[in-house]
Amino acid sequence: MFLHLQDYGRTMFNKKYQTIIIACILLVFSLIVLSYSVKQPSEAGFFRKLVLEAAAPLFSVINASGDQISSAWNRYLFLVGLEEENRRLKKENALLANELLQYREGDLEQKRLHKLLKLKESLNYPTIAARVIAKDQTTLIKTILIDKGTAHGIRAGLPVVAERGVVGRIIESSWHVSRILLLIDENSNIDALLQEGRNQGILQGGSSGVCSLKYIPKPETVKVGDVVISAGLSGIFPKGLLLGVVTGADKNAEGMFQKVPVVPFVDFEKLEEVLVFLVNGDKKE
Repeated sequence: MFLHLQDYGRTMFNKKYQTIIIACILLVFSLIVLSYSVKQPSEAGFFRKLVLEAAAPLFSVINASGDQISSAWNRYLFLVGLEEENRRLKKENALLANELLQYREGDLEQKRLHKLLKLKESLNYPTIAARVIAKDQTTLIKTILIDKGTAHGIRAGLPVVAERGVVGRIIESSWHVSRILLLIDENSNIDALLQEGRNQGILQGGSSGVCSLKYIPKPETVKVGDVVISAGLSGIFPKGLLLGVVTGADKNAEGMFQKVPVVPFVDFEKLEEVLVFLVNGDKKE
């Protein structure tokens, strides 16, 4: 049966090409006859009339096929050009989006630096601006690295602030890099003052990022929302720098003192630029 199908297929194939071959022969013959009639014009006889009648449909088919091929080719060229233009526009759009992003980032950085400049002008201490280049807040010690070091006058023990308040203090420096112990680290202890009640204590960092104002006696009044500032007693941080805000006061805690949680003003996750004091808090120039 398979052989019969093959034979049938070959037969159909042969018939198809036989038809095409015959049509081509008729076309060539018609062209020759019509060409001869052009060279020797005369009244068309019956045979030439017959050829002319037969040739007309063939020429119509050829012209139609040619037009279709030409149209398809033009559409192809149009689509190729359109695709190329689309790629070019996408590339230009990506470049423009990148430029816009850079301009926006530069604008935001300029605004942050402007705020730092205003803070710098308000301080009665020599300072230097630095950029945060690395953060390490996942280990037991919460620190960040900045791009300024001893070559810029920075040394261990100097206080560091941001536009919103105290960041921490320098604990070590190389020529062009310094490491800052953050306010929220458990090893950080800053003499502090309640701005309204004037009660003094020590602000200690906490593992959860929330500090604790220690050594506030239970009889003292502490309110939620009280601002905590640096007391300026240790000789490291100048007096009056913003530290954080009180979020609660527990007088039922064990011992003689209240438990006072304090949330820092500085958002350490978003910290990008800082100001480093070039002298300690007790050494004005």
